Amino acid sequence: MEHISLQHTSCLNDSLTMAQVEKRGGLLRKSSASKKPLKEKVVLMYDEIFMTEDPSKCSPRFWEELFLMKVNLEYLEGKLESLDGEELMKIKDNINCLFQHCIQALGEEHPIRVVNALQTLCALIRGVHQKNKSTSGFDIINMLMGFDKAELCMKNLMESLDSLLCAEGSESLKSLCLKLLLCLVTVTDNISQNTILEYVMINSIFEAILQILSHPPSRREHGYDAVVLLALLVNYRKYESVNPYIVKLSIVDDEATLNGMGLVIAQALSEYNRQYKDKEEEHQSGFFSALTNMVGSMFIADAHEKISVQTNEAILLALYEAVHLNRNFITVLAQSHPEMGLVTTPVSPAPTTPATPLGTTPPSSDVISSVELPLDADVQTSNLLITFLKYSSIVMQDTKDEHRLHSGKLCLIILTCIAEDQYANAFLHDDNMNFRVNLHRMPMRHRKKAADKNLPCRPLVCAVLDLMVEFIVTHMMKEFPMDLYVRCIQVVHKLLCYQKKCRVRLHYTWRELWSALINLLKFLMSNETVLLAKHNIFTLALMIVNLFNMFITYGDTFLPTPSSYDELYYEIIRMHQSFDNLYSMVLRLSTNAGQWKEAASKVTHALVNIRAIINHFNPKIESYAAVNHISQLSEEQEIPL
Repeated sequence: MEHISLQHTSCLNDSLTMAQVEKRGGLLRKSSASKKPLKEKVVLMYDEIFMTEDPSKCSPRFWEELFLMKVNLEYLEGKLESLDGEELMKIKDNINCLFQHCIQALGEEHPIRVVNALQTLCALIRGVHQKNKSTSGFDIINMLMGFDKAELCMKNLMESLDSLLCAEGSESLKSLCLKLLLCLVTVTDNISQNTILEYVMINSIFEAILQILSHPPSRREHGYDAVVLLALLVNYRKYESVNPYIVKLSIVDDEATLNGMGLVIAQALSEYNRQYKDKEEEHQSGFFSALTNMVGSMFIADAHEKISVQTNEAILLALYEAVHLNRNFITVLAQSHPEMGLVTTPVSPAPTTPATPLGTTPPSSDVISSVELPLDADVQTSNLLITFLKYSSIVMQDTKDEHRLHSGKLCLIILTCIAEDQYANAFLHDDNMNFRVNLHRMPMRHRKKAADKNLPCRPLVCAVLDLMVEFIVTHMMKEFPMDLYVRCIQVVHKLLCYQKKCRVRLHYTWRELWSALINLLKFLMSNETVLLAKHNIFTLALMIVNLFNMFITYGDTFLPTPSSYDELYYEIIRMHQSFDNLYSMVLRLSTNAGQWKEAASKVTHALVNIRAIINHFNPKIESYAAVNHISQLSEEQEIPL
């Protein structure tokens, strides 16, 4: 900013008043009305770029001087937005020239020039894309670089960014490089429509991202942005063409890199869990909690809805891609680490950067930069899977909001990938790896919140099953999340398949799962008309019946004790009316020539085993009850029959 000389006055107060300066849209304005507003030098230079003439004609050192000036992002972006498509095309050559000189400045030794060039590139890319949303009359690549020079420009840009990211230089510069790349990747709503990314595919920065993740100091500073950037790049036209980032991510086997990626994801999810817990405690100790205690629990659902923390889809996407693409990453899920949110070290502030793209907001810097402490006997150890299960238990509570519905769906997709993996199942079911997993449970009037200290130490698969049971019992609502229920039942099925195959006898309270599944069937039947208008409920009903068939047919290979089998039969007989009603419903629809004929028929055939058990035991039970004048038999009385 240039110095502004002040007029001398006889009065010191008058002098101070005259010296007051306000910055508005690039103007330096004195409070005195008699003075014309003055523009800062960089704004005057921007104005020259927005003329049709080449600004360096009259001023040969124009570009050298420009990158010594502090960038005015707001003015530059605003100026681009204020022009219509035709006006923008008239100054295309100057914009191309500015873009090229920005790239040249990245190779300068003077860090001030590099910082200003990076920020100017952000403003240019975002400003031109923003303009194109309303006026799609020009091509972004042509407007920024020119078709004839685009390939060379992007090659030079990506090489410069790669060098800056891999060098041992300023951490602030690396941070700006990542912000620029995130800006480049996220300027379009649909990443696959961002044609500039073709050049990012050709000129890969994959190794630079991996270097950041494998090096602890770099990871603490830049790990979050690096992981999010990688997740986004992996999703560019992933089903349309060969994406080199997908190929490279799938074969990474470096332990330090994979552990680094896992730690960044765990820290981000832990931060969300911590924020949610803090808000929950605020509600419990606040006035609303006192009011709820006075008037009863009628407002408990409203209290819960107010506990809202912004979800982190970007980091969830990164976890999905890592689990889905790289089998070596599965080992990272079980790596023990202390619970996050411990004493942390402050981070030196980075230079002012453009706003972070939507959906990529990192957790607070104190968490990302937390010291990676050795395991301590007094600190509750955790791992990425536990952190993710806790996160999922929060996110999946409320699916009424479409945003959270999609977030819950992504959590279930990740759990499906985990449940499908042989190695993941091995540590999920390992009796030597027991943890207390404090899942969040939706407040409900008919149950009390479980105390944390009462949680048993169990294999991790028990926590996964608890999460699935919790989802089943808490989402039977008018806006029925059919897709989520299907995925939930699929996760349970895959876990049971592993237990059957490997003869794992899991000590789990299976009755809670059976009860939840039967209640879900009852809900489907009682809301048949409403649900059939939107969903094929027979798909879900068939999956539930087949789960019972697995327990009936193969339960001897994975149920923990013979009495578990007795409990299964007792539950089926006790709830026989629900299965009878289901049979009547599917029989009615399978004998009609309607659209549900085939789907209902499959359920009819699947019910054979359950109906055989009911038809075998029910007459005996009724006969025993009649002889002994008992209206309803207890479990102890029924089982011997």
